Amino acid sequence: MAIHKVTTPCGSGIIEIETGKLAHLADGAVTVRLGDTIVIVTAVSATKIKEGLDFFPLSVEYKEKASAAGKFPGGYFKREGRPTEKEILTCRMTDRPLRPLFPKGYLYETQIVALLLSADGQNDSDILAINGASAALCVSDIPFAGPIGAVRVGRVNGQFIANPTHSQREDSDLDLVYVGNKTDVIMIEGAALEMPESDFIAALRFAQDSIQGLVKAQEELAALAGKEKRVVPLMLVKDELLEVAYEIAGDRIEGAIYQPSKVARNKAVGALKDEVEAAIKARFPEATGFEISQAFDYLQKKAFRISILDKMSRCDGRAIDQIRNLSGEVSVLPRTHGSALFARGETQALSIATLAPADEAQEMDTYAGGPDSKRFILHYNFPPFSVGECGRFGGQNRREIGHGALAERSIDAVIPPKSKFPYAIRVSSEVMASNGSTSMASVCSGVMALLDAGVPLIRPVAGISVGLVTEFEGESMKRYLTMMDILGSEDHFGDMDFKLCGTSEGVTGYQLDLKLPGIPLSILEEAIAKAKNGRTEVLSAMASAISEVQPLSPHAPRIEIMKINPDKIGELIGPGGKNIKGIQAESGAEISIEDDGTIYVYATRKEGLERAIEMIGGVSQEIEPGKIYTGKIVSTTNFGAFMNLGGKKDGLIHVSELADFRVNRVEDVVKVGDIVTAKCLGIDEKGRVKMSRKAAMKEKDDAAKAESGAPAEAEDLG
Repeated sequence: MAIHKVTTPCGSGIIEIETGKLAHLADGAVTVRLGDTIVIVTAVSATKIKEGLDFFPLSVEYKEKASAAGKFPGGYFKREGRPTEKEILTCRMTDRPLRPLFPKGYLYETQIVALLLSADGQNDSDILAINGASAALCVSDIPFAGPIGAVRVGRVNGQFIANPTHSQREDSDLDLVYVGNKTDVIMIEGAALEMPESDFIAALRFAQDSIQGLVKAQEELAALAGKEKRVVPLMLVKDELLEVAYEIAGDRIEGAIYQPSKVARNKAVGALKDEVEAAIKARFPEATGFEISQAFDYLQKKAFRISILDKMSRCDGRAIDQIRNLSGEVSVLPRTHGSALFARGETQALSIATLAPADEAQEMDTYAGGPDSKRFILHYNFPPFSVGECGRFGGQNRREIGHGALAERSIDAVIPPKSKFPYAIRVSSEVMASNGSTSMASVCSGVMALLDAGVPLIRPVAGISVGLVTEFEGESMKRYLTMMDILGSEDHFGDMDFKLCGTSEGVTGYQLDLKLPGIPLSILEEAIAKAKNGRTEVLSAMASAISEVQPLSPHAPRIEIMKINPDKIGELIGPGGKNIKGIQAESGAEISIEDDGTIYVYATRKEGLERAIEMIGGVSQEIEPGKIYTGKIVSTTNFGAFMNLGGKKDGLIHVSELADFRVNRVEDVVKVGDIVTAKCLGIDEKGRVKMSRKAAMKEKDDAAKAESGAPAEAEDLG
């Protein structure tokens, strides 16, 4: 089999796409290379539709191999296990722009598999996987309306960069993943550091220009090595069934759709569907359940679109740019560190914020490079009761992970740095009810919960969704309408779900999903402006519930930041961690030590925090003559007792300095394990510390007498 290769410059590197060398039995296979990062992507599609299938079974799998980075996988079995969050998000980013490019009615099982074969630690592999999936489909015989190009855009020192390296991304205030074709945008995803909308739009235009070489290179590869596209029957709605559906429900479907609540709407639509199903089966007994659902869904979709485009009327009676009723409440749970409930119409999200020591940050395998930990985490949970259904309950699916990642990166831009707020932070968003845009509700409730927990956010973040309804004549878009804050049904029957998050200053997170094979950037720019206006309204509603950061919850761990000489870190830790473990055991505090000598002390009780600080200070401080110290008696002799002054420092209390009376036996006054207070009398030339319990007791007595007004006894100098 002949090997064909195309290359195209993209950013500061060269992307190379090759086919014909590997995976000959796949319908399409390519390797994509940037620097020394290489990904193989394959595409395979079945030639028969599985019986009873009523959806397009496209699956995308992406796997990072430890061997690609020259590493062994962790764990007992030493092999790659369940998908990581990064792998799942890459699967989703690859799936979403591909799905609308298959023919309508194409229900043949199709699988895209991408494997990371080589990783240089600088060039990320996710963009290569998306481009590789498009290229593999283009050279295969699978029907596909590609190619598409994908690029990551960053901005460093005000300059946009295509496909920045991991080093450049550390200094970037933008992380935009953009997928499009020659003329249109298909998918975007990413985050920014409060980027003004005008700059964000400029980044989109830069990205659209940057993908042109990738699209052209794939066209060249398809011309060189592409197979003839297969011709297969498609599962399209049958005209005779559609006629029956119109006859039975055509004049009533709009009334069923336009009910004030989701429950009433579903009930009315369900009753009509039962009527349509009975009528179709009476006339066409051979009709399948899928064919009947196709006909009824087509009827609903047409009624929905006509109402929106012709009458400017929405399901729940709102205006096109009207947001549903907003409400918020904080401190709804008594024992959590922070909690908040946010509702937008029937959508309701309860978020819970939890604070922990910074070393509880999540650690990640990063075979392809990038950050290996994160101290802010947001988990999104979507139980079946939130849509009034029974269903599987357990681990998170890909949708939940994707929605959580969107909310997480949208809020992450305003999380204070560790130097100002040295906590690991987790938000758990529990969706209580869902009728559209639960991820945006999770952003709002998450921010409110963080403020309630005492997290000093840079600014509050809010999110809003914008939908789209279009009408086509042939391949040309005849008209369209964007609308704000879409319902679940508007998402289902509409063409776009664009989510945009940000503060009063700019954009922090975004995600675009389309059911169309692309839209002009001008429509997306219109949606951005609309979302900005909506975000202002949502921020105002959030501020009415909580307008500023609250004091730290009494149930959250307290923290104190200390600094010691880095040379004393070993002494503080002790042999085998003996000293630091002893401090933690006695005080109940958690202690984290940085290489530069910064120490973070966490404790839920004030007393434990103070004791830990005192003990750390005892280890790290220099002994000063004239200062009073408290410590434990570690040993006794016939001439005195040794007290610990912190760490390895011990001081001798001579028998004559134990008390203001004659002491015959040391054990008559102190025993090993006693906590005593003594004054440092001095340090001799050999570094030996002389302590006096007697002097400390006298100072204490004199201070008490002075406070009570009684004259202090004159010191006997004779």
